[in-house]
Amino acid sequence: MSTSRTARSYDAEIAVIRENIRQLMEQAAASSGAANEDLLADRIAAQEARLAALQQQMDASAAARAG
Repeated sequence: MSTSRTARSYDAEIAVIRENIRQLMEQAAASSGAANEDLLADRIAAQEARLAALQQQMDASAAARAG
């Protein structure tokens, strides 16, 4: 199995993460209660961190292929 990822695989995973974030934000908007809001905020932050890391990996992979 190759450790190199394609741009398409990065794009697909990024799309999934963005959809997760969208759904979590909808849940947060519809929820009430501090504990529930804190849990959703933590989940959103985790997805945003995952998205940022994936975007950095994608950029590094593209730079390595380019040069």
